[in-house]
Amino acid sequence: MNTWKAFLKRKDIEISVRRYLVDALGAMAQGLFCSLLVGTMIDTVGTQFGIPFLTETIATIGAGEHAISYTAGGLASAMSGPAMAIAIGYALKCPPLVLFSLTAVGFAANVLGGAGGPLSVLFITIVSAELGKMVSKETQIDILVTPLVTIFSGVLLSAWWAPAIGRAASSVGQIIMWATDLQPFLMGIVVSVVIGIALTLPISSAAICAALGLTGLAGGAAAAGCCANMVGFAVLSFPENRWGGLVSQGLGTSMLQMGNIVRNPRIWIPAILASAVTGPIATCIFRLEMNGAPVSSGMGTCGLVGPIGIWSGWVAPSAKAIENGAAAISPSLVDWLGLVLVCFVLPGVLCWAFGALLRKIGWIRENDLTL
Repeated sequence: MNTWKAFLKRKDIEISVRRYLVDALGAMAQGLFCSLLVGTMIDTVGTQFGIPFLTETIATIGAGEHAISYTAGGLASAMSGPAMAIAIGYALKCPPLVLFSLTAVGFAANVLGGAGGPLSVLFITIVSAELGKMVSKETQIDILVTPLVTIFSGVLLSAWWAPAIGRAASSVGQIIMWATDLQPFLMGIVVSVVIGIALTLPISSAAICAALGLTGLAGGAAAAGCCANMVGFAVLSFPENRWGGLVSQGLGTSMLQMGNIVRNPRIWIPAILASAVTGPIATCIFRLEMNGAPVSSGMGTCGLVGPIGIWSGWVAPSAKAIENGAAAISPSLVDWLGLVLVCFVLPGVLCWAFGALLRKIGWIRENDLTL
């Protein structure tokens, strides 16, 4: 046993929740952002503003009726599987040969995983990456052995596991969206609070939403919860952190408050209560749907990805949203009002109000929110 532990330590293989569900999941979200999400944004901007370079086909794969044409954004989106896998490998501290070999693993897992591709990529990449690390530099023909083990294990597991993982993730996502459509008030609260909490915790709410394929009303509730935490903490902590904190949390991440939350969990109450209010407002009053790329549902106001995702879903729904029954719309004044109130105004006002009450009764003390 001691020999095995020494081997894992030497290979930097750490079997832990933090390594796999915090580091790897967070990195996967970044890979997804830098491929699918950015690609979707490029396509949307090109279409809405009539920019030829962004809307014209720049590559065609195949011939005849099986040919697939890609725009600049389409090429970026098509690389989401490899991008996620490489990002995960980077978080797992893979040696170069393992890291580069994960390109094929990510592509296979994402394609074979279907609607649940991101979740398939996460599980399968972790396993194949760790197997690759085990054999890395253990033979004199490392340049052959390491890529072969990494790629073969990843592709084999993709063929074996990915379809089932994809179906399971898709089913869970469909159940959440079905329940939200059926009970928009209750599920608006649940989805908004849970995804908002996930955004602030050191895990990736974006990756969770992408893995579950959350769009529609459920996606809108998720976006509301994320915005409630980001904008909420930015406004709540303004007395302590001023403009720097407003920008770093409002456009960056509310995860910066995790250390303070551990010291005083009650500082989280205003953001959680705000998300419990804005979630059903989004689903019941404004019927605010997130039909952009599902990953946008879990991004909040980080780089304004959440609001941009709602807008892009109005004018050019993502493939996943279309699969779930979405269609392009011409947003009305009410739609725009809902977007502004749910994503920006209400989170700030509600968090400030709840925070003022908690400060008054002594649950939030001076400097509790200082970054």
